Amino acid sequence: MWDVEIRGMASAHAIIASSIFMATVMPAVLLENFSVYGTHMVWLYCVAGSVAVVNTAVFWLLGISPPTKKNTLSYKINRLSRSCLYFLLSCLFFHTVVVMYGAPLLESALETFSLAVLLSTLTTLRCLCILGPNVQAWIRVFSRDGAMSVWDTSLQITTGCSVIGAWLGAFPIPLDWDRPWQVWPISCTLGATTGFLTGLVAAPVWIHWHRKQLTYKLK
Repeated sequence: MWDVEIRGMASAHAIIASSIFMATVMPAVLLENFSVYGTHMVWLYCVAGSVAVVNTAVFWLLGISPPTKKNTLSYKINRLSRSCLYFLLSCLFFHTVVVMYGAPLLESALETFSLAVLLSTLTTLRCLCILGPNVQAWIRVFSRDGAMSVWDTSLQITTGCSVIGAWLGAFPIPLDWDRPWQVWPISCTLGATTGFLTGLVAAPVWIHWHRKQLTYKLK
């Protein structure tokens, strides 16, 4: 059972990682003068959009999301509306946190919010796909020993890696190196994306390595 779940996770993560690669390569082929640095906002939204679509499709096909107790249209619309609201609130939250950590308040506001959208896509969207719009479940997963499945553990790892990657990406910005990737928020978005990719690889490896120590209990 463990091996089947871990292989399924590794396959899903490989597909999601491939979407980031395709979001970088395809625009470079189709769009003139496209580059990660020169047209960074275009690249950022290509990556965010690709990850969002593929994440949603993969978890829906795998049936990872918690089953709904109601199948009425109004309930599904309400669930979708809450998910969209939580995603928007997540964007505003990340935007506020980034500003509090030193990002310009008014200058480059669009760039800062775009970073918040990317972070929300890499973290909150996965929470919505795996746990649904259930804040109590989110709090449970990110509390100590709160994971109840391998997917909960993978969510902890990918979320942590994404946030830490964005944080580490901010360190080179004030340095007097005059590099094109030091323009705000390029290094942070690259750091967040690299951290997310690292989490996608690390999650199944870590779970497989520690599978004998992991015990999931219903709470």
